[in-house]
Order: sequence, then C-alpha cells, then structure tokens
Amino acid sequence: MNILVPVKSVIDVELNIRVRDGRVVEDGMNYVLNKWDENAVEAALVLKESQGGEVTVVTVGPDRSGEALRKTLAMGADKAVHVNDPATEGSDAHGFAKILAKVAARGAYDLIITGKQAQDTDMGGTGPLLAAMLDLPLVAGVIAIEPQGAGKLGIRRLGQFGTEVIELALPALITASDSLNEPRLASLRGIMQAKKKPMEVLKVADLGLSAGDVGSAGARIQVVEYLPPPARSAGKKFEGDEAETTAQVMNLLTNEAKIFA
Repeated sequence: MNILVPVKSVIDVELNIRVRDGRVVEDGMNYVLNKWDENAVEAALVLKESQGGEVTVVTVGPDRSGEALRKTLAMGADKAVHVNDPATEGSDAHGFAKILAKVAARGAYDLIITGKQAQDTDMGGTGPLLAAMLDLPLVAGVIAIEPQGAGKLGIRRLGQFGTEVIELALPALITASDSLNEPRLASLRGIMQAKKKPMEVLKVADLGLSAGDVGSAGARIQVVEYLPPPARSAGKKFEGDEAETTAQVMNLLTNEAKIFA
C-alpha cells in the first residue's frame, strides 16, 4: 500500500504566543510538526508495517519546514517531498490543496492521510479540498482503521450521533483525529537512517503552477488581523464558614456571572 501524508510545520502552541500590531510575533518562536499530522504519519506507518508498501511525506513551506519532514523520516517514513518556494507564502487551504494535488498526481497512491486540522489555523479545510480536487472519496475525523484486504479499509469516525462504521474503497483520502493513535517517538537508529533517505525539493513551477496560482496572490481567504485573548480578571477567594461562603458563591454565580437564571 503506497501512502501519501501531507504534513505542516506550525508554531508550537504550547509556548506563549505574542501578538503585536495585529500580527503574531515570530521572533524566538519554535516550529514543530503539527500534532494531527503526527497521528496521520503514525497511521500510515502502521498500515505499511501490516500491509507493506511505502510512505511518502510532503510539506509546503520555507527551509524550516524541512525539520518536520526529517522528523517523519526518523519515525519511519520512506521518502519526502518539500515544496520550498517563496511563492507559496500566504497560501490558504485552497492554495495548499492545489499544490498537494499536483504532488499527489506525480505518484500512484492508494491512500492519502492528512491531519484533521492544523494547530495554527484550526480550519481543517486542506484535506477535504484535496479530496475534492483529486475526486477521491473522503472520510474525515477518523478514529480507527482496519485493513480488510481487496483494496478496502474499515473506518470508524466520530459522527454527530455516535461512532460511524464505514467500508472505504481505495484509492481514498482520510483525515486523522488525534484520538486515532499515539504517535511513536523516533529512535536513535531512525534518526540516523533519516539522514540517508531521499528528500526531493520542488518549486511551484516544477508542478506546473505559477506564482499567481498559490500564495497570497491565489488565496481566497486572508487573515486580516490577529487579536490577543482578553485579559482575565483576578479570581475571587472565599474564606470562612462553609454555609456563608456557599451562599456568597451562589449569589455571585446568580447575580454577577448570570450562570443561573
């Protein structure tokens, strides 16, 4: 089974993100592999180990995005593709999907696995858009994958009314939920082997695209401004008799916080 996994390098949201003049301050920020994409890579590796085949990872972004690819190669992916072109800066989900569709068209993939969403935008649009562009069946928010042979997968996803069980014919595209698995840590041997694995670097022109097709020029959605979250007011501490403090808390929740009508 040949699998393609698009991944993204994102700002580490565990750090204190600062906003200045409507923009995220990137100085001193650390970039990491998007956590949902880690789940996608792990799912691809598990399928490769049970079904055979090859796992290719692809990313779109500047030089620093190569670190995300190297991590996936250390986890066990076989090869990587890095679309590294200044023209891609400012791409929205549609632009990323357009680039990834061109990459996917260069190979014969049985399955494409993306993360459900990205930590930096939380939009979850790239995977579904990519499936539409490639005319592939799509299952989003996957929580379990069960190979069934004969070009089929048993898929479980969280639906609106409970867990949905789906039989999926390949080729197809699925998006991985963070509850799908626990991504493995790269071993020292894997890190050393990653240095020898192939990583192809492409420009958008190599994919038959122009600068006007992607990046800010081709974007249909634009982030106008980032706003910091509102400052939280100090909490209130109640001390004394339990009956009195309980009454005080209920009064606050009812009359100030308006939680209880």
